Parts: sequence; C-alpha cells; structure tokens
Amino acid sequence: MHFVRFDSVGGASGDMLLGALTAAGADLAAIERTLRKVLPDDVRLTAEPVADHGLHGSRVSVHCRHAADMHHWPDSDRQTRHGHAPHRTLGDISRLLSSPALNPATRQLALAVFKRLAEVEGKIHGKSPASIHFHEIGATDSIADIVGCCLALHQLDVQGVAVGPLPCGIGTIVCAHGTMPNPAPATLELLAGMEVVQTDEPFELVTPTAAALLATWRERLATPPAHLRVVRSGFGFGRRLLQQRPNVLRATLFEHGQHPADPADPANLLVLETNIDDCNPQWIGDLIPRLLKAGALDAWTTPATMKKGRPGLVVSVLAPGATASAIADLIFASTTTFGIRTHAVERITLDRRFETVPTSFGAVRVKVGSLHGRDIVRTPEFEDCARAARASGATPRQVCEAALLHPIRKKGAPRKAATRSSPTSNQEAP
Repeated sequence: MHFVRFDSVGGASGDMLLGALTAAGADLAAIERTLRKVLPDDVRLTAEPVADHGLHGSRVSVHCRHAADMHHWPDSDRQTRHGHAPHRTLGDISRLLSSPALNPATRQLALAVFKRLAEVEGKIHGKSPASIHFHEIGATDSIADIVGCCLALHQLDVQGVAVGPLPCGIGTIVCAHGTMPNPAPATLELLAGMEVVQTDEPFELVTPTAAALLATWRERLATPPAHLRVVRSGFGFGRRLLQQRPNVLRATLFEHGQHPADPADPANLLVLETNIDDCNPQWIGDLIPRLLKAGALDAWTTPATMKKGRPGLVVSVLAPGATASAIADLIFASTTTFGIRTHAVERITLDRRFETVPTSFGAVRVKVGSLHGRDIVRTPEFEDCARAARASGATPRQVCEAALLHPIRKKGAPRKAATRSSPTSNQEAP
C-alpha cells in the first residue's frame, strides 16, 4: 500500500503532476497506450529530463491532434495544448471514459475530477453542471492530463494523498472567458479548505486542472497515516520560467511500514482481547466500567461459541499503548482468563468537542463531531439526559430530543457567557 505527498515550489498543473508521478516511478509509456485506446484523437506523451536550481526531474508533454487531421501530422510537426479543441460537456467526457480500456477505479476517480470541475464552473457561471461546456479542460490534452494522472496513481498503488501548501500568483490572467483575477475564480473555489502561500509571481501557478485533481484526490482517497517509509521521490517541471523560484512540483512516494510501537505515543492504540467461557457474567458487567475508568477508550463483549460448543464471550478493549499493561492486569485480576491477545490498530476519528445547551429539563452536554471543519454529528451525553430526566420526571428520550433542537454554535464562534467549559479528552466527562 502506497501513499503520495505533493510539495510545490513553482505551482501545479496537470502535466507537472504527471511529470512528478512519472519521475516517482509511474510508467509513462503504459499510460500513453491506455490513453490512445480511450481518446478519439491521437495522443502522444513525451518526457524530457530537466535541471533547474540544482534540481533534476522530468517535464512531460502531451501532444494531440484530432483524428481527422492525423494524416497531415508528420512526426516532426507536433501540435500541443488545445489547438482546435472541441468544447465538450460532462456527458461527452463521461462517454469517453466509459471505454473498457480504463479500469473501474481510474474511471471513477477521473470522472469525480470532471464532476468537481463542472460543479465549480456551474456555481461560478450560474449554470447546471450538466450544461457546462469545458473549454481548455475539454481539450483532448487536458483530458489526457487528468486521466493520465489517475492512471499513474493506480499504477503506483496509491491509496492516499497529502498536499503541501500551494503557491498562488498575483495580477490577472487571460482565459477563454476573458481577463480574470489571479488565481482564477474556479481555481480558488477548487482550493477551498487547502493551504496556500502568496507569492509575487505574476503568473497562474496552480491551474484549475491541477486544483481539481488535488482536491478530489484528497477528498476521495485516504489520509496518509503518521508512520510511513519513503520509497522514492521525483520532480515534475513546468514550462514557464518564473522570476524568483524554480517551476517544479515534487511527488514523494511512501509505503506503510511497520514500526516499533511506542507505548508513550497517544496515537499508538492496541486492541486487547480474550475468550472466556467459564466466568461469572456478573464479573464481566463489573469489569467494563472499571476498564473505562482505567484509561480504555472503549470496551465491549461479543457472544461466541467456544470449543466443545460452550457459549462464551469475547472481551475486547481499545486502549492507548501506555495503558495496556494496567488494562491487562485488570482483566487478569477480574476474570478467569489465562491469556490476552493484543494487536496494534489505527483509527480515523472526527474532530470532536463538547457544547452545553439549555433545555427545559436543564443543561445538557452535546458531543459534536466535525469533518473538514463542518459539523456532521451531534450526540447528547446520555448521563446528562438521564440525570435531567430523573430530576424532572421526564424520560431520557425526551431530554435528548430537546437537546437536539437547540442550535450548536459554530466552531470558533464566541461562547456565550452561560455556557461552561467542557472536557476535551476522549473520555466521557463524569
């Protein structure tokens, strides 16, 4: 399983991404063979070695000519970048990518990029995504950039993508819609939520094609884990000569390696498990809250059929490595087990915080989970709901529903004076 991180000095474009992935190990010839089966126009990909500011890498060029004109195209007369390009719609591109030459994963990823572009263009121009006619991005060479980059990820078995800060230019740029501020509105919309760095370069540094690719990859592919091993890196060069920096983008390929566990690392999580078929179930009921109090993040039991057909339980505990020894001691002391299995795990979590909301039954804490800065889950704390229910004569369900009716303040908004601070740990507050 591989992951890739993109770090930009001079910006990012479709061909720079393809050049960086090629320099990091993707097979450009194989990508070209697939593209020639998918696209109606003749497509050729070439790579030339480039050196700038002491860096060495690859500059990939996409050459294309409409099929009707191919008999006029000698090898020495290569036309590049959009000549006589048709203005394709999202439907046109979807039909192109339905070719059986594309594997399903690449097809879906490339289509997601074009859909994202269509949605952004539609938002900017006040049209539906289906009615958008792509200009530069509808050209065969731009389609080859997008599909070729997705093919490169598939070749390299990339499961996740990370993106470093992207540089932005200043001034204005000229495109099919006329003179636009730099970066172009579509590019800025696509980069929403991503980190950028302002430069003094009077050029378009990040193109809409690259912005759509990077934004879609970040959203649809996994987030690289903390512990990775470097496999190789490569530099993809652009064509424009910038004023103060090399026009280069680096792709670093990582693999997910096994690393010695550090019990003191809070990100190091273990699952401890044991099978029990001869233990008083009352002891297990008492054990679960003790495990949580001892530092476990979660604890649960699963019914199981043991050897000789005996009914039993699998006791499982999710705990930080630093607490594993104490957790194991507690399980041994509380049950009849002779052994405990452990294995390291990773988990993906929502950002979380607690908010206290007023209800007619009393104050209730609500756990709020957010994804990419947007709140998506709200869960009232049951113990608060139960306590308020007992005091008021209501039921926990009524209190819970009342808590969910109260709006939650946005993250970072000023906290009302009546709202008290809430716990920040992963443990439920007492």
